[in-house]
Amino acid sequence: MSKFDFDLFVIGAGSAGVRVSRMAAAMGRRVAVAESRYLGGTCVNVGCVPKKLFVYASEFPHMINEAKGYGLNLNLNGFNWNTLRDNKTKEIERLNGIYQNLLDGSNVTTKLGHASLVDSNTVTINGEHFTAEKIILATGGWPDLPEIPGKEFMVNSNDFFYLESFPQTALVVGSGYISVEFAGILNGLGCKTSISSRSGKLLRGFDESTREFAENEILKKGLTLIKEQPIKITKEEEGYRVEFNNQPSILVDLVVAATGRNPNLQNLGLENVNIALDDGGFIKVNEQYQTSTESIYALGDLIDTPQLTPVALAEAMTFLRQQYEGNLIPLDYTNIPTAVFSQPNLATVGMTEQEAIQKGYKVKRYESEFRALKLTMTDSTERTYMKLIVDNESDKVLGAHMVGEHAAEIIQGIVIAIKAGATKAVFDETIGIHPSSAEEFVTMRNPS
Repeated sequence: MSKFDFDLFVIGAGSAGVRVSRMAAAMGRRVAVAESRYLGGTCVNVGCVPKKLFVYASEFPHMINEAKGYGLNLNLNGFNWNTLRDNKTKEIERLNGIYQNLLDGSNVTTKLGHASLVDSNTVTINGEHFTAEKIILATGGWPDLPEIPGKEFMVNSNDFFYLESFPQTALVVGSGYISVEFAGILNGLGCKTSISSRSGKLLRGFDESTREFAENEILKKGLTLIKEQPIKITKEEEGYRVEFNNQPSILVDLVVAATGRNPNLQNLGLENVNIALDDGGFIKVNEQYQTSTESIYALGDLIDTPQLTPVALAEAMTFLRQQYEGNLIPLDYTNIPTAVFSQPNLATVGMTEQEAIQKGYKVKRYESEFRALKLTMTDSTERTYMKLIVDNESDKVLGAHMVGEHAAEIIQGIVIAIKAGATKAVFDETIGIHPSSAEEFVTMRNPS
């Protein structure tokens, strides 16, 4: 008999927490998971899933307008925010139920409430203490608010999904993928939307020519880019007055903070154990996700790895293999794809051109820019952009980048080829599907 109540106790039932809990239980371990808010974590409740549903909604007005060129006279007879919001919430609640069923079906003990560490092998929740041989911290991230006067008037990226009413005017603060997606949602649904960027650019960190192309296409949709961050927000009778250093103030119905998320470490009891943090506030772990306390591990957005749901899931599976199957091979963090569900979409995998050059590669750049066939009979001026980064010496494809409709769906297939080490010659020898935008990735011949 074990001296512990559980073999594994997981704090946080998000993407990593649910996966590691139910799979460990399926391997015969006695597992408990604690959650203080909602099953499924950020992605299911206030992230990927509701965001994508809102993006779908914001695309319908564009589709209706584009249909005219095809002889379809469709009319938009209004937009009901409450319907969209509440139907989204019903879907999320359905998914919460699925997660609960997955845990129950795997014989995982679910504890609802706030859990914290008592010592290296003990967790407290709702006044009860439980011991475990191993403890995993998987509490995810929490939205960050800029430290400016009036920040209490801002809506964070969690609350955005539960707005009581839809605004006529809005400012989204931030220039990363969350802010760009939120701005596209608001703008697409008829809200006059501005987006403020400290750098004066959108989507910094992505491949530069891809980012520039995406920014131009995104702004063509009617968004206003303010090239600095707010310094003060005040509440007025007509709305919220947002002030800047070198720009005129603006009056809006809604101010959304989308400046990133920080590790959610509040009230976890870290002061009771020896867990080291890095300079960014993330938990330090080794290649086995072990913290500076031997029996405690951390996964997902608490550690300084890409903050993406598929990464958290992969970390959970890697932990299981390492702990319970003796496979100590660490997770490969190269060639992780990501997408921005802006309008148009941006998707990418592998190195940017700048990264490849910094790492000493002599690169060839292959590019294609065109108007998608679907839009040729419409008034839309949206264009598509594709780019391959190729190592001149080995001919290996180092990165692929795309801006355009269905970019995420197309790049997902390209990821497999790049992960497998495909060369540009392999791309060239591949026969495309015609007519499709995706075929451009195998027809680009002239480097720039």
